[in-house]
Amino acid sequence: MKTLITKELVDYAVLGGAVLGGGGGGRRETGRRMGYLAAEVGRTWLVDVEDLDDETWLLMVSSVGAPAAKEQYVELRYYVRAVRLIEEAAGIKIGGIITNEAGGMATVNGWLQAALLGLPVVDAPGNGRAHPTGIMGAIGLERETGYESIQAAIGGHPDFGTYVEIVVRGELSRCDNLVRQAAVQAGGLVAVARNPVRVSYARKNSAIGAIRRAVSLGREMLAASGQGARAMVGAAARNLGGQITGQGRVANLELVTTGGFDVGRMDITGTRNLELTFWNEYMTLEEDGRRIGTFPDLIMTFAADSGEPLTSAEIQEGQEVYVLHVPRERLILGSSLRNRELYLPLERATGKEIIRYVFGG
Repeated sequence: MKTLITKELVDYAVLGGAVLGGGGGGRRETGRRMGYLAAEVGRTWLVDVEDLDDETWLLMVSSVGAPAAKEQYVELRYYVRAVRLIEEAAGIKIGGIITNEAGGMATVNGWLQAALLGLPVVDAPGNGRAHPTGIMGAIGLERETGYESIQAAIGGHPDFGTYVEIVVRGELSRCDNLVRQAAVQAGGLVAVARNPVRVSYARKNSAIGAIRRAVSLGREMLAASGQGARAMVGAAARNLGGQITGQGRVANLELVTTGGFDVGRMDITGTRNLELTFWNEYMTLEEDGRRIGTFPDLIMTFAADSGEPLTSAEIQEGQEVYVLHVPRERLILGSSLRNRELYLPLERATGKEIIRYVFGG
């Protein structure tokens, strides 16, 4: 099915995507700006994998970095140049763009690149929620023996000496680490294009239909927005099959930007006493030490006065919020999130047990 990308579609996608970001996934205002430009540039289409030949090359795009970093700088043209760099380095012709994850910016990442390059946006993201490490959106490529990753990353301000542009080839996790370090050197954020795959591969490993899921979610939330904040968050809970686990004030907020990530924790004191930890995205949700939710479950915060989704980088001490929890079984996830080994860095970053809650044993 082909759907024309319009500003109305962008509004739905960035709102639903912000919720599915689970605390990460980029800034909604950036996503709206990029999406609106895509709608203005020309007739750009959102298509399904069934609309393309199995041999068509798809290219994944993303943003990598720490959302709260103060010196981040990425121009829109960087996203397009990253695509061109991969085409040149790999010697292939890209036939469609896919995003790596969900988020206020991430869900529509690729829409502007597609518009400017005359390509379709393909509804086959790396994940239907946001994730902290690039390899978690690798759609199973980390398990392909002998696979060589190719990635381009651009960021930083040319006038201030922070501009960085790299193309790397090699083992997937090492390339991911180099891109993450490029984000650090560029002031906290880089535009990335990486790891082209055929449609036939994406069909089996990507989060098929996750963009349309975000659009549906955003549409229902906007329809409920006139009834107040609680109704808006309730619409998200119903659409996703989750529940509002509490309402209260943010206390004891800790956030440190290190190694290209935002790391921290917070308490929510109110109807229930909750603790949330995050590594860009929310990782764990506990009530009085009892685990309620664990990544890749969706854990998300919303402003209690407006119902607007709040990322971990946006939330502030003393703010009144709602907390939403959606079991991972209700989400559309890519194949890499079924890889137990990829969860080890999450445990090291948060100091919390995660693997046992996700895989058992």
